[in-house]
Amino acid sequence: MRAMVIHGFGGPEQLVWGELPTPEAGAGEVLVRVICAGVNPADWKTRVGKLSAYIDYHFPFVLGFDFAGVVEAVGEGVDAFAPGDRVFGMSRQGQGRDGSYAEYCIADAVFVAPLPHGWSFAQAAALPVAGTTAYGGLVDVGELKAGQTVLINGGAGGVGSLGIQIAHALGARVATTCGPDNISYVRGFGADHAIDYRAGDVVQAVRRWAPGGVDMVLDAVGLDTLLPSAVDIVAPGGRYVEIATLVSQASADEVAHAAANRVSILSNMNAVMRLPQHLKELAALCTAGGVKPPTIEILPLGEAAEAHRRIEGQHVRGKIILEVTPHDD
Repeated sequence: MRAMVIHGFGGPEQLVWGELPTPEAGAGEVLVRVICAGVNPADWKTRVGKLSAYIDYHFPFVLGFDFAGVVEAVGEGVDAFAPGDRVFGMSRQGQGRDGSYAEYCIADAVFVAPLPHGWSFAQAAALPVAGTTAYGGLVDVGELKAGQTVLINGGAGGVGSLGIQIAHALGARVATTCGPDNISYVRGFGADHAIDYRAGDVVQAVRRWAPGGVDMVLDAVGLDTLLPSAVDIVAPGGRYVEIATLVSQASADEVAHAAANRVSILSNMNAVMRLPQHLKELAALCTAGGVKPPTIEILPLGEAAEAHRRIEGQHVRGKIILEVTPHDD
């Protein structure tokens, strides 16, 4: 099979064409013919070796967590899927297997779900990592409930645009930060209040909207942009949820200071064992119309390096998708 591979750690130029054996599905696994692959910030971090503590690399290595495609074959014990099924999900890149920037990839059957009704392959490829990150952070770790208030830091990106919709579907009131060009965009997803982070003090803007503080923050930006202000933004008894793969981590002092003010600073990884459940619940929400696709831009697989350059710049609206196999939805 053809794939975009890396032969070592480094910049986007490390992504080159390669020919690899087509993998075979083992017990509990699904072999998927990849139609589209989603591009995530975790992909470029994998490329430069930042996730070496989690991934057992081999070279040449195929990047890519997210895929949408067609089941080619199933391994022993897999009854939920059959060849020809249209599916989306997560590859086993996190376990050191080749990922989705290839014509075929392997996935654990529990990390595969039917393509949501009415969604294209490209749209579904935008869902797995960003969608489960938002869903797990809000529903599981954040315990967001109807009638509560939530601030989503970074509403125009993949996690943020899906998170706004998930929170809105839960019946929460949603505020989000974004640049001035994205205010209408985030409101289109159901944000009740859009805060231009370039225009002034975000903490003051949140407090004007929710004078007692919000019940929850989902930080889809990281870079410690809001961590020092967690106590000023979150109401006592509330939760501030970080995303582990972002360049941000609360210090022990910040966690202790927040706890003393009855604010919990938590990692989205607290819910990582329930990812398969999140994927299926997210797919059901999409099929029911509770979540619509973010804006997507499609590039051919051969332009994976360009996709990485852009997503590493951190100002992508919605999601970039790689078309692996030309198709008509």
